[in-house]
Amino acid sequence: MSMLQVKDLSIHFGGVKAVQNVSFNIDAGIVYSVIGPNGAGKTTLFNLITGVYKPTTGEIRLDGEAIHGKSPNELATRGVARTFQNLQICMNMTAVENVMVGAHLRLDRNLVKAALRFPGLKRRDAETRAEAAELMCFVGLEKYVEARADAMSYGALKRLEIARALAMKPRLIFLDEPAAGLNPKETIEVDHLVRKIADSGVTVVLVEHDMKMVMNLSDRILVLDYGKKLAEGSGEEVRKNPDVIAAYLGAHA
Repeated sequence: MSMLQVKDLSIHFGGVKAVQNVSFNIDAGIVYSVIGPNGAGKTTLFNLITGVYKPTTGEIRLDGEAIHGKSPNELATRGVARTFQNLQICMNMTAVENVMVGAHLRLDRNLVKAALRFPGLKRRDAETRAEAAELMCFVGLEKYVEARADAMSYGALKRLEIARALAMKPRLIFLDEPAAGLNPKETIEVDHLVRKIADSGVTVVLVEHDMKMVMNLSDRILVLDYGKKLAEGSGEEVRKNPDVIAAYLGAHA
């Protein structure tokens, strides 16, 4: 059985059909990319699967269990994490504190204990901080551990957001345009990081406009156009698909 199963998924905003009857399966341990022209419905699809939106029709199953309509918090407890197109960083916190936020589901949030600072809670806070620092090393940000987020470069902040998502210890992570706005060197760093995440055993679902990066990383690719599934397959299959070429370059090309 595939790890994630999406069947006939649709969402309508008034008369706008943003995603229309999209179906696909994702096996565990792969990098699965979703591509398409601007406005194709890629981020909307992410929002449906990760609980930001509720589908109009269709179903989503994780390990065979229906998850459509579940909240992001509920999905997080099932091992689903994500990043966003626009940075969701707390700029007035340090980098390591931002990563610690991602571990909030594993923290003891009992207010009485927090107020009294029980030794067990202090110990757990220290362990969480150490784990966050390790994750910052994993994403190549070890020199920023104690830095304030507002002192970091845009490229570093993109990797910081990935580290925070990894702090949730996900089995399935959705990365929404992790290389957007990055220079060539930073893009290569993110490329290597995505492969490193997949090699660690986390299944990666990627939305990205950098086609070189997509073709380099992806085990399978889904192509959307006007909210519909246009094609699916390996990088080579998608690259040669005439419908995909027409969608990107125009029918004449």
